[in-house]
Amino acid sequence: MNNDKLIHTPALASVTDHSPTSATFVIEPLHPGYGMTLGNSLRRVLLSSIAGAAVTGFRIGGISHEFTTIKGVKEDVVQIMLNLKSIRFKVYSEEPQIITLNKKGKGPIRAKNLELNADTEIVNPDQLICTVDDDKANVSMELTVETGRGYRALDETASGKVVSDMIMLDALFTPVLRVRYRVENTRVGQRTDLDRLLVTIDTDGSITPRDAFEEASAILVNQYTALAGQTRVEAMPSPRAGADENGREADGEEPAELMTSIEDLNLSARTTNALVNNDIHTIKDLLSLSEAELRDLKGFGNKALDEVKEKLAELEL
Repeated sequence: MNNDKLIHTPALASVTDHSPTSATFVIEPLHPGYGMTLGNSLRRVLLSSIAGAAVTGFRIGGISHEFTTIKGVKEDVVQIMLNLKSIRFKVYSEEPQIITLNKKGKGPIRAKNLELNADTEIVNPDQLICTVDDDKANVSMELTVETGRGYRALDETASGKVVSDMIMLDALFTPVLRVRYRVENTRVGQRTDLDRLLVTIDTDGSITPRDAFEEASAILVNQYTALAGQTRVEAMPSPRAGADENGREADGEEPAELMTSIEDLNLSARTTNALVNNDIHTIKDLLSLSEAELRDLKGFGNKALDEVKEKLAELEL
């Protein structure tokens, strides 16, 4: 089949880590218009369907409902509820976990004061739970932590689990805080109408951005595979997929981007002329020379070398 009629199979070109909880993923090349298609799909799944953990209920000694206050505690129960919902957990079990707290004396009570079991870990230990302003106060608390996906409403959380002094919470399980995506133009060989997708993922620390990205992609694969039945569509492979360690394709042909003309790289006129005058006409010719050999070319100085290295890095060659 003519390659012009095939849909490009994308590749994860690069991952840039901004912090342990933030990263940008570059996906290219994409069929025209597919940057927006994939970007929107990934964003929706990342924000709604990644597994996480949250507090779904709590019990405070002497308190039977949320519309009250606790003697010796600055915050009312409603504020404590909001603080508990802000604690982020890693849970290594499918079963609900019971976490306890017993604190005597004056001072702030934070997530790090919770007594954990072997299957739970707190991501943000400095999260405030409440502030005790009475030296004689004794605060005892029991939390229920569960795993899930997306958002679970209060009536669903409480179903079949209500006890007399247990206050139930709606739960936002998703560990992904924000997803942004941007679509740019990119090229492969002489085609300049392809898309490049940049997806930036911010998480709460209970999962890495890469794990969240891969889980969202796997969810989409499962959903669409179930709908596709036995139908399969031929796709154009990623430009570098199937290349050997020397950059050649498995059938012995050069990857298309290596045959790109030097004049198409948008280098300065001085650098382009210096390369062409030394019989360097394609990226393949350029890559065949070492840095020392480039430096020795007639009319090719350090400034031109830096420009070429920057361009090759931009093209990830």
